[in-house]
Amino acid sequence: MRHSIALVTGSTSGLGYTAASMLAAQGCRQVIVTGRTLARVQETAAQLATETKSQVFTPLELDLGSPRSVQSALAELVKLGRPIDFLLLNAGILGGKERVVTAEGIETAQAPLIGHHQLTVGLLRANLLSPSARIVIAGSEASRADVPMFNYTDVAALAATHHHGDRTAAVEALLRGGPNVKYRPNRAFADAKLIVAWWAAALARRLPSGMAVYAVSPGAAPDTLAVRNAGGATKWLLIPLSKHIPGMSHTPETAARRYLQASEFGTDVSGQFFASAPKKLTGPIEAMRHPHFHDRANQEAAWQAVVKVAGVDFYSAAPSSAVS
Repeated sequence: MRHSIALVTGSTSGLGYTAASMLAAQGCRQVIVTGRTLARVQETAAQLATETKSQVFTPLELDLGSPRSVQSALAELVKLGRPIDFLLLNAGILGGKERVVTAEGIETAQAPLIGHHQLTVGLLRANLLSPSARIVIAGSEASRADVPMFNYTDVAALAATHHHGDRTAAVEALLRGGPNVKYRPNRAFADAKLIVAWWAAALARRLPSGMAVYAVSPGAAPDTLAVRNAGGATKWLLIPLSKHIPGMSHTPETAARRYLQASEFGTDVSGQFFASAPKKLTGPIEAMRHPHFHDRANQEAAWQAVVKVAGVDFYSAAPSSAVS
């Protein structure tokens, strides 16, 4: 990270804030911190500067739920004109009891991925990622189907039942909270993070040689705002319980350190999803080998669905040989 330029989404609190602080401590010469309002992110940058005694923080207004805000942020980054070495796509949220759809018609839990896709593609198109850039996007153990109270939707079955076998249409239905997708908060979150893993695998195949992307779970770090909208059973039972059981949770610092660890990975594992060992929520991270993460048909369906919803695509002139 020394002498690098980093951009962190969702950095006004929680893991994004912690990661931004760690990046400064590791010697980044510029850390671009983002938030939904300029005033809030300016306050964040000032607070980080005071705490770290480092003047490397640059505030950037970025609301991932607003395509206009993403485009404005990209325009500001073009003005800065400095290629980003580490892109940390950290922002995310666990949905509440009732389904909420954004003004753009996207399920709330899925909205961060759409904004992250628009941001990443915009940076690639503008040549604002360095030739050896590393992209890390937040995943979750919830997408493995071995975490209590969390399971994911069978996309192939959904496609066969309601979309004439079209998996892209099925993933789009999940992104938009379609009429044939029954809303359950924990399942919506697991689906969102599974689509993140598929998206990362598909992006890896499109990145220029030298760049790499990884989906990385921060693990169980309940002391963040990401769970503020969680349902009652999760918020008042599962999360408090996890804090008192050894190995069920860890600190935001430990969680954020996973992101930074992944930034040092090589291109040979680009596109893979890293998380705690199977059936674990903490501890060392490893590449997940579950077959559903490596289903190329679902990976490509996820990419095409995200492209359709986000309205932007990316084609590399020199694709890498990413692991899928």
